[in-house]
Amino acid sequence: MARTDPPAAPPATDLDALLAVLDALPARIQAELAGLGTEAAVRDAQARALKGPIAEGQAAIRQAPGPTRRTIGAALNKAKTAVEAAAAARLQALAREALDAELRRQIDVSLPGRAPRPGHLHIITQVRRDIVDIFRELGFEIAEGPQVETDFNNFEALNIPKDHPARDMQDTFYVTDDVVLRTHTSPVQIRTMLRQQPPVKVICPGQVYRRDDDPTHSRMFSQVEGLLVDRDVSMADLKGTLLHFVRRFFGPGVKLRFRPSFFPFTEPSAEVDMSCIFCGGKGCRLCKQSGWLEIGGSGMVDPEVFKAVGYDPEAVTGYAFGLGIERMAMLRHGVNDIRLYYEGDVRFLRQF
Repeated sequence: MARTDPPAAPPATDLDALLAVLDALPARIQAELAGLGTEAAVRDAQARALKGPIAEGQAAIRQAPGPTRRTIGAALNKAKTAVEAAAAARLQALAREALDAELRRQIDVSLPGRAPRPGHLHIITQVRRDIVDIFRELGFEIAEGPQVETDFNNFEALNIPKDHPARDMQDTFYVTDDVVLRTHTSPVQIRTMLRQQPPVKVICPGQVYRRDDDPTHSRMFSQVEGLLVDRDVSMADLKGTLLHFVRRFFGPGVKLRFRPSFFPFTEPSAEVDMSCIFCGGKGCRLCKQSGWLEIGGSGMVDPEVFKAVGYDPEAVTGYAFGLGIERMAMLRHGVNDIRLYYEGDVRFLRQF
């Protein structure tokens, strides 16, 4: 059977040199750490010491015989403990120095603090209130209603037949076959007329919903509609009311015109245009060189609507109109994308 010889002891000169290095290591690392001013530098010096002489001692101890191994091991443990203790002490000293520096730091308590930025009403709320205030000056009352409406109030009572495109699933959000998210605030007018007899003079602001989504349309937007029902109401009354509104809202000198149109709930019907406030009616890119900007729809209430709510169309007449609040805000402030109102970007909203 082959005999295994015991590991050979390192030469005396090598052993003496290793023991001398390990013996001198605590003093050397102590001197090096004293000049370091950051935790990262202290950790780096500690790592170099452990990977240098300490690692050499660990390699030598594996090859040394028993008595020599004990000598190297004792020196190795002493050096390693000293390195770790020196590093810990230097880190504690750095922490104390940092704390002392922080405590010595002068703070001027007379400087004013950072005041919280005050909030303000959303631009759409501001414009809505301005519109409502103008019509209240003319004696209109505010009427509001639910945003989830019956098919009767939203369509049938407004003389919108079953085959009308507005009733398609592509244009209207249906909750059930007979319940929808209102597509305009006209159902509030129906509810008001069902609840009271003429005279009626209301404006109906609120959110409405349509399946649109582009820079000038949104799935949800704000609308204000007006209704006046009494004896001998005419188109002249309608135009006078809207002319007063645009001049109060956009400024004096604004002109108004009606363009023939069609809406199921009014007859006759008219699109409402005002003279372009950006070019003064001379023609520009925003008004497509026409000098006019469309702002809403209007007309005389159709007799069929009066019949649906129990009014006598031979006894009363009335006018109705509708304006998009976002549209009014876009024109007043020169905003070109309706989606900016709802993105919650404070940089945009704080301008108004």
